[in-house]
Amino acid sequence: MSSIKLLNASIDNLTMVELLAKLNRGVVFTPNVDHMVKLQSDREFFEAYLHADYRTCDSKILYYVSRLMGCPIKEKISGSDLFPAFYEYHRNNEEIKIFLLGAAAGVAAEARRRINAKVGRPIVVAEYSPPYGFEKDEAECQRIVEIVNQTDATVLAVGVGSPKQEKFIHKYRDQFKNIKIIMGIGATIDFEAGNVARAPKWISEVGLEWLYRLLSEPRRLWRRYLVEGPAFFWFALLQMINLYEDPFMDLRTELDEGNQPKAKVESKIKYDSMMI
Repeated sequence: MSSIKLLNASIDNLTMVELLAKLNRGVVFTPNVDHMVKLQSDREFFEAYLHADYRTCDSKILYYVSRLMGCPIKEKISGSDLFPAFYEYHRNNEEIKIFLLGAAAGVAAEARRRINAKVGRPIVVAEYSPPYGFEKDEAECQRIVEIVNQTDATVLAVGVGSPKQEKFIHKYRDQFKNIKIIMGIGATIDFEAGNVARAPKWISEVGLEWLYRLLSEPRRLWRRYLVEGPAFFWFALLQMINLYEDPFMDLRTELDEGNQPKAKVESKIKYDSMMI
């Protein structure tokens, strides 16, 4: 499986069809511009990314930049596109049973109802909306693990926002007994519940979904898109002129030398992929 090196993240160069055929186990993250910027300063977030099994392009901007750099990503695969494609793909696979973790109280339950109605079977078996700040409460995190483990879910879809969801997944992935696949899906639960409207497809395809979301939720998203987002283009320029330096090269070196915790060995990323 080839991958593209964009800044300090490796993005798997897959189509949606290829990913769905391969995805039977592992952790899936979906890097976008916001993630790429956070990966330059958040060490814990970067470590979580190092141990993900799949990283798919969740941004037309990353898609276009990869082409500009001469190493094109095949397809944009956002979490909000992957998740519905995944449950439709496994419509008749009784081994796929999904737990939804995230969104406000009642929203995940409505998403569960709608998804099951579309699929025609209870593919979503349970849901839980964690309280605000749950990631700082170890007792609540352990409670979440127990809630998931009490179900027969084999897939955990986590939509609590980044970088919380990626850090939570990385820290607790080995404690989920029956879960084979874990996805970080951001606002997808809200989309599935009809609580938040997605951008029209044509807006997403031309790379302006960020603007649609900013105009929809300006108070929540202005800093992400207007302050932090532009920094990505500076980092990309540095990479184009061979001046970019990975701020967490020490962690990557540790991983390559086999010094990571034993439980993480199976998730080791191979950096013999296509480099920009």
